[in-house]
Amino acid sequence: MSELSLVILFAIATFAGYKVISQVPSLLHTPLMSGTNALSGVTVLGALSATAIARTQGDSAIGAFLGCIAIIMAMINVVGGFLVTDRMLRMFKK
Repeated sequence: MSELSLVILFAIATFAGYKVISQVPSLLHTPLMSGTNALSGVTVLGALSATAIARTQGDSAIGAFLGCIAIIMAMINVVGGFLVTDRMLRMFKK
């Protein structure tokens, strides 16, 4: 695929994602956040695998560095998502 088609696909996915999320009622935000945390966990596993493959195949250090950055960012997303979910669940406790 060309770069232009990838940019167009990204723009369409962004617009569709915004439309879907904006229509979700407030009551469903906590279960959706939990599902998103699970997907972020898969992202961590993918980043770990890609970094390990880059290191074993003798790719440049830049690939390993970018893999480490991807792992860190995905873990921040997972931890932040769990913190937000925990905070939202505590709001429903008496």
